[in-house]
Amino acid sequence: MSKTATQQTYSDLLQSIESGGLRYAQTLLNSLKAGEIAHLIESLPPKEGKVIWDMLDHELEGEVLVEVGEEVQHRLISDMKPEDLAAVTDNLDTDDLADFLQSLPSQLTDQVLNSLDAQQRKRLEKVLAFPEDSAGGLMNTDTITIRSQVTLDVVLRYLRRRGSLPAQTDNLIVVDGFDNYLGIVPLTTLLTSLPEVSVYEVMDTQAKAIPATTSAINVAKIFETQDLISAPVVDENNKLIGRITIDDVVDVIRDEAEHSMMGLAGLTEETDLFAKALPSAKRRAIWLGINLLTAFMASWVVDLFEATIAQVVTVAVLMNVVASMGGIAGTQTLTLMIRGMALGQVSQQNIRYLITKEIFVGLINGLLWAFIVALIAVLWFKNIQIGYIIAAAITINLFFAAFSGVAIPLILRRMNIDPAIAGSVVLTTVTDIVGLLSFLGLASLFLL
Repeated sequence: MSKTATQQTYSDLLQSIESGGLRYAQTLLNSLKAGEIAHLIESLPPKEGKVIWDMLDHELEGEVLVEVGEEVQHRLISDMKPEDLAAVTDNLDTDDLADFLQSLPSQLTDQVLNSLDAQQRKRLEKVLAFPEDSAGGLMNTDTITIRSQVTLDVVLRYLRRRGSLPAQTDNLIVVDGFDNYLGIVPLTTLLTSLPEVSVYEVMDTQAKAIPATTSAINVAKIFETQDLISAPVVDENNKLIGRITIDDVVDVIRDEAEHSMMGLAGLTEETDLFAKALPSAKRRAIWLGINLLTAFMASWVVDLFEATIAQVVTVAVLMNVVASMGGIAGTQTLTLMIRGMALGQVSQQNIRYLITKEIFVGLINGLLWAFIVALIAVLWFKNIQIGYIIAAAITINLFFAAFSGVAIPLILRRMNIDPAIAGSVVLTTVTDIVGLLSFLGLASLFLL
């Protein structure tokens, strides 16, 4: 498979460092985008990552810091003085600086805030007033506003005097004299309309602003469904306070995907692949401890049927098949439910349909695989009774697995527990216990 241009640059960069060609390596490194450099640092062990960090131009350090995960971020700034930390954040957009400060220890946050000028601090405090995972927390304050009564010629002359536009600017925001949001004028409209036409005549009043309290996930959905590049943000009084751009929304989508994936293993999206062994072991030990408790619960069920297992060795050979089939089937449903909940597709109106549909799926798969596993068991052990028993147990367990896959995330959400983190543990416990209980219970009834 051929390498991409970025992968080739990474390879050349690392080879240059290994061979001592640091000047060439530094030139290569600083030709990369901040996100690419962050990815490279996160893909290296701490020692090599620190070498890359030390070779960075100071102008890039702030942008790279906001791109890496919190664990890597803290590692990189551990030796930096507060004044140096404040210096590397000088060029950051307000929304990126707010995200960065919220990840710092409180004493460092205060010191960095005190180093900012009054205007920067005022802009930053406007963003920090909102939760990090809200539209207000995502927004930047670099808005370009115009009034509805002026002509497009006036607007064009104003933009020429500015000399540049903020990144991801695809429209200008129309406000009244009190900063109340009125609508937008897309740049395409500005450039293709007659100069003597007023802003009022061409502005889009149907483009809705996003309330600052809107959750980050809902912001991402709005951008997805409306194909937005940027969107204005307003407070509860419809006053314009900032705008959100697509790059921030991409970060939300990525973080949500990582959260769901890492949550299934009891980890967070900020977990560093190259973190030291001891802190990594501590984090995972908690998850392993919870899993151990659930394993003991399943073992307790097995112990209840010790006499059955001792007399019928076949039961010991096959009992894990039932639990495993239920676990896989339940995980499929659980994953679909967590994804649907994250996308806002699950509501009170469709829960009954989802439960009914997944139960039917569980029953269909249960009957199909019950027949196949029973046939294998009969051919293997020459015992038709064991075929009937394992078929019934698999059908029962896949039924409960399907129901649990829908019910567990709903119950956990009602209890304000993240289904992505706790759902798989609860589901595995249910399918293990139900699978073992049904199989061993039926075996005790019909084989002894």
